[in-house]
Amino acid sequence: MRATGIVRRIDDLGRIVIPKEIRKTMHIRESDPLEIFTERDGSIILKKYSPIGEMGIIAKQYADSIAASLPHTICICDQDSIIAAAGPNHKKLLGKILHEKAEEALHERKYLLADQNDSEFIPLVSDFPEEFTGIALSTIIAEGDAIGLVCIISNEGPLTDQDLMITKIGASFLGRQMET
Repeated sequence: MRATGIVRRIDDLGRIVIPKEIRKTMHIRESDPLEIFTERDGSIILKKYSPIGEMGIIAKQYADSIAASLPHTICICDQDSIIAAAGPNHKKLLGKILHEKAEEALHERKYLLADQNDSEFIPLVSDFPEEFTGIALSTIIAEGDAIGLVCIISNEGPLTDQDLMITKIGASFLGRQMET
């Protein structure tokens, strides 16, 4: 672990302010949950908590199952990045940070089916060199909170309403898994 050189005092209510620069680079927003760990040497570690990240195995199995039947790339995302992917380009997409518009779609709890020519089309990630011709996405909602996305992206022709329905089913399934 590297030191950032920032010293903070604890106020009388036990609060520590995390500097804006760190919050921005770590994509920590107001009300984001953080895990607190302690080390034997007296260190305190704050880790960003991803509820859907706990379901990495189930998310990967779901993506693999759908990708076996479709010629498109399937992605499962938490609030910041792609945590599971299957199909063409899955290795290139895994771990990529979500595009701002994809984050907006998540927070607005959108269901979306769009071609590249549509005004509603949004890129899933910002730093991916290949162009996608279509996207279908649905928001994963657990206990009333938007916690992630199920996406199907295509670079081979348009997506259909059936593809959107698959993302809705996946989002509903993963949301219910989180609640149990």
